[in-house]
Amino acid sequence: MGWLQRDDPQGNEVQVQDQNPGWADQAARAAVIGLLLAAPALMCFRGLGSCAVDPDVGWQLQTGVWILHHHAFPHTDPFSRTEAGTAWQAYSWLFDLILVKLYTWFNLDGLVLYTAAMAVAITAAVYRLVSRVQPDFIKSVFLTGAALVCISRDFTPRPWLFTILFFALELDLLLEFRRARRAKILFWLSPLFALWANLHIQFIDGLLMLGIAACEPLLARWTKWGDSPGTVRSLWIALAACIAAPLLNPYGIGIYRDAWILGSQPGVLNTVGEMHALAFRSAGDYLLLFLALAASALLFRRSRPTPFETLLLALAAVLSFRSQRDAWVLAIVAVVTIAAKLQESAERHSRTPAWTFPLTLITTAAVFVTGFFALHVNNARMRALQAKEMPVQAVEVVKQRRYPGPLFNDYNWGGYLIWQLGQPVTIDGRAGLYGDASIARSLATWGGGPHWASDPDLQSAALIIAPMHDALTQLLRMDSRFQLVYEDKAAVVFVRCSPK
Repeated sequence: MGWLQRDDPQGNEVQVQDQNPGWADQAARAAVIGLLLAAPALMCFRGLGSCAVDPDVGWQLQTGVWILHHHAFPHTDPFSRTEAGTAWQAYSWLFDLILVKLYTWFNLDGLVLYTAAMAVAITAAVYRLVSRVQPDFIKSVFLTGAALVCISRDFTPRPWLFTILFFALELDLLLEFRRARRAKILFWLSPLFALWANLHIQFIDGLLMLGIAACEPLLARWTKWGDSPGTVRSLWIALAACIAAPLLNPYGIGIYRDAWILGSQPGVLNTVGEMHALAFRSAGDYLLLFLALAASALLFRRSRPTPFETLLLALAAVLSFRSQRDAWVLAIVAVVTIAAKLQESAERHSRTPAWTFPLTLITTAAVFVTGFFALHVNNARMRALQAKEMPVQAVEVVKQRRYPGPLFNDYNWGGYLIWQLGQPVTIDGRAGLYGDASIARSLATWGGGPHWASDPDLQSAALIIAPMHDALTQLLRMDSRFQLVYEDKAAVVFVRCSPK
């Protein structure tokens, strides 16, 4: 390293250290980045249970099978006995097809490989985002690692992994536009949204961020709040294109109707576990709070933070503290804000040789493959983990003995039963289809509420697959209308007694 002459913001000449490391340091940095990128894959390999027992994977796999079999897209529900014929859109249809292909090729291992690969891609996107605004290598690595800890709760085989990745890529493009003031950068956003809308409904979060960016020049002009970073015209053209791009899906403008229904369902926030607010029972929750406070302190250390920075951090806080599933929004926005505000005026980015990129890829791939085999990721282990939480054996018994429906089941097992049993279910994880009232009634019945016996879905059921420890299961043991025909450590099967 050497020393460079540079002017400070007041025009005085100062000396700053040359940040271009030698080849050995560059190689070490490439290896560290490779290890950083591979770290979330190792998390996924160690936590196989989250992939094996995810409650929504089943109905998404079956949706992919339905699309492939019918060569069409469903417009009414094909899986539920209580909502049969109700309007329903498979808004994550492209993800469903990807997942069913991975399952066809790799069985349950495909779920783990998808999750691990997406986690690596997300980490790479976040590191690129942070390192482009923070020239210090150590700070970039630690901030990316902090974001990774907060995001890791979402490393499950769900389509929201695409949303996390695309949100980071969109934010990267917007920050580059604000820096370079080149409208061509925004052209990448519309194809991004066209793809995003066919993978996951939360492309709406990306539109909100773009809307903030588009309104910023107007706010800066009307209120003198910060400097205008770009022209109003280019940003509003980009926003209009990105609103139109999601219409390139099998359901047209109906995709926005589904987004509104899911986003405005208050009951889901109180009943579905993943939608609850942060419980502050894990280190990741407290780390997220610390990052939010640090980002706010650094942002408002300036007398006039820009509208984009302020409003984006506020939006991220609302989304993430409203639902723990969306903690990733605040994690990404907070670390990028911290990275940008910690940048010293005298620092500059070091030049990265081209040969370090393949070294990083090799390191990541080597750790990924080694971890896959060293941590014993295989279908046999996945099925054993699945059998502990899901009614695997109960389903086999029902199939062998050919017990007929109608079936009564709980919210968490509905997706698995759609995939494995093939009978219409009472309820599953598609909250937008069933609505708050049906979800609340199901939870009350399975919790043994005062009106459990009058539940119309239970009264019409001929077959019940029940979790071993639910209150309703214990009540049904004493109910003369039903006969216990099978039980194991996970599930109990009841059938309706024949009338005498």
